[in-house]
Amino acid sequence: MITSLPEADIQFRGIRAWILQGEKTQLVFFEMEPSATVPEHTPGYPQWGMVIDGGMDLIIDGKSMICTKGTEYLIPAGAKHYARFNKKTRVVDFFSEKGRYRKKQSR
Repeated sequence: MITSLPEADIQFRGIRAWILQGEKTQLVFFEMEPSATVPEHTPGYPQWGMVIDGGMDLIIDGKSMICTKGTEYLIPAGAKHYARFNKKTRVVDFFSEKGRYRKKQSR
């Protein structure tokens, strides 16, 4: 069901995602391969997420969190953050920005 949603154009190796688009928000279902990383970035809007399966090291403003299945996290607007994955992981993130990710173009 999730993979029938529009796939997101993700530029990071080992990461795939599918978008559930709202009028003002996005809900994104991510799937990460072991050793995938999301580089440090600082969005101007808050983000809520939950680990569905697997785990990650999430660093928010220099503070490290070990997130496992069921862990919820909130990334405040303007907070520098990045993530590392050591095993196959699925997370769902809710973005208060409707255009956080674009749909992948058919090739």
